[in-house]
Amino acid sequence: MLKWLALVLIALLIALQIKLWAGDGGMHDLHGIRARVATQQAENAKLQQRNDVLHADVEDLKHGQDAVEARARSQLGLIKPGEVFYQVVTQPAAGSTAPPPAAAAAPASGQ
Repeated sequence: MLKWLALVLIALLIALQIKLWAGDGGMHDLHGIRARVATQQAENAKLQQRNDVLHADVEDLKHGQDAVEARARSQLGLIKPGEVFYQVVTQPAAGSTAPPPAAAAAPASGQ
């Protein structure tokens, strides 16, 4: 009788080990979940860094006139009164589809 009980317990232990290592929710699934968590954490870190940069940009635009002026010059092409606008256009190299460089404004007086 003790021999049969030991065999049943050993069979039960083997069945539980198989479920632990190969079954649903077992070690194989755990490794996959850990890999997905690591990937998601890396993506979250990149997005957090991007959010920090955007937040700093927003704060700079809220509190600094220099940032507003720089943005107006670079993105809208605005110039100050008394400035002369010069646009340098270069010929693209043969076979190149690169756009021309951005325009620049130069002050007309010694500002």
